[in-house]
Amino acid sequence: MHDRFFIAAALREIGRLLVIKGENPFRARAYEQAASMLERLDEDLGRMIKQRQLTRISGIGPALAAVIEELYLTGESALLERLRAELPPGVVELSDIPGLSLKKIVALHNALGIGSVAELRAACEKGLVRRIKGFGEKTEAKILQAIQERETRPEQSLLHRALAESERLLAYLRADATVTQAEAAGALRRRRELVSRIRLVAASREPQAVVQYFSRLPGAAVTGMTRDACQIRLANGLPVDLVTVDPEHFANSLHYFTGSQKHRARLEEIAASKGLSFEPQGLRPNNGKKVSIQTEEDIYRHLSMQYVPPELREDTGEIEAALSGALPGLVNEEEIRGVVHCHTVYSDGKNTIEEMARAADRLGMRYLTITDHSPSAFYARGVKIDRLKAQWDEIARVQEQSRVKLLRGTESDILDDGALDYPDAVLEKFEVIIASIHVRSGMGPGPMTRRLVQAMKWPFVKIWGHPLGRLLLSRAPLECAVEEVLDAVAASPALIEVNGDPRRLDLEPRWIRVARERGIKFVVSSDAHSVDTLQNFRYGVAMARRGWLRRADVVNTMDTDDFMNAVRPLQTQRAKS
Repeated sequence: MHDRFFIAAALREIGRLLVIKGENPFRARAYEQAASMLERLDEDLGRMIKQRQLTRISGIGPALAAVIEELYLTGESALLERLRAELPPGVVELSDIPGLSLKKIVALHNALGIGSVAELRAACEKGLVRRIKGFGEKTEAKILQAIQERETRPEQSLLHRALAESERLLAYLRADATVTQAEAAGALRRRRELVSRIRLVAASREPQAVVQYFSRLPGAAVTGMTRDACQIRLANGLPVDLVTVDPEHFANSLHYFTGSQKHRARLEEIAASKGLSFEPQGLRPNNGKKVSIQTEEDIYRHLSMQYVPPELREDTGEIEAALSGALPGLVNEEEIRGVVHCHTVYSDGKNTIEEMARAADRLGMRYLTITDHSPSAFYARGVKIDRLKAQWDEIARVQEQSRVKLLRGTESDILDDGALDYPDAVLEKFEVIIASIHVRSGMGPGPMTRRLVQAMKWPFVKIWGHPLGRLLLSRAPLECAVEEVLDAVAASPALIEVNGDPRRLDLEPRWIRVARERGIKFVVSSDAHSVDTLQNFRYGVAMARRGWLRRADVVNTMDTDDFMNAVRPLQTQRAKS
């Protein structure tokens, strides 16, 4: 019998091969989703298979269940073997090189027997690839450059993907009976937007056994191993470090490997001033007395400091604040009362108003803003004025059956001159307005600053949506005088969005702190385009915490009536609290 992690790795390979072949993307995604579900499965897989209960798992139909059962019983899959046979060796690895289509990979294999990136690089360096029909010298040079960039560029993963990987890895670790505790550390625990390495800390009395177990993780390549540590590289290229420690050292080690280096260095200085050394195993006194550390809070207590949450451990002022007792109590996920910034099928969302409302109710939310795109966003099927009545009628109909308060809203484009899309007579009828830039984002710093300042002055309460417009790993933030725009926000009844879309996570934490110092209020949003992405607000909360925001700074921690009053567009004379 084969465990769920082995089966999940095989399902992921099937999904990837289906994508490479150009098969139905929904079918490929089903295998990826099934892999994730198996990794999180709490029930006994063998019993579920024996009792024919796999189809009880959402998204697993009879065909997928049969593949899972076959893998569980035999360790093989006829579908996986067929896909491997149909495609060239190394196709998954080679498909990661930009510009290499399946057709070109087949040509490389047929002409030169290439089945790996290393073989492809060697062939390019020898000038062999240019001789293949359809390639040429320029293509060969581009391939070689892409390989070199791939090898020298540190792999970076978006926060939500790194979190998903860490949950899978932690589930695998915790399945080992010798592991008593296991948690993620490093940049991931500090909730950095981009993660270049996953760090894990596990507690066990048998570290060598844990390391050996972890080294057998399906689909991963071991890059280093000692008695109590293991380094692997996942199939997506992301490196993972595991360190195992004695259970009594777990809190110390988790803290130490969470970092950051600068934060840790400051703590070492403080410890030294108190006659202590700060090490992965804990605080060690120079006088021989034992320092008892059961939790991370104990570490800071022994250093006469407030506890510093992981998100703040960057040496950006938290040390001084903790020493003086001035660290704020940070907002948390449980304090969010409503989901803000949601799209439906009326623009570019995947689900209906009713489906979004039901999903918000399942999350325990009290209100939901329906903020589909405005007309200028034609690429996103922006809602024209003649369709607004139909949308509002549907919101009213769904409201009759919904416990969640539905608010009529818009994500209104900020036009070139700083005006908002929709005439004022229409804007004043909304219950919430998110004002965002989607086009002409490349105008220079001067014009962009004027555009944003004018938008903030527009005589409606509005939420500045995904303020600097960045897309992580693909698009830089807008060029503007940020502090000048924040001054305009502070002088207006506007609020700022902390966008929870994991591709955005905008406004970034350093600017959140600058805005907070001006007394500006915020919403933590989901920017949801489906029921599955309603929970994006959790990533937004992580950014809000990194920006030192308290519950009082975030208006969607308010109850429904107070939130509606805080964002009502026509409260132009509302004093900022």
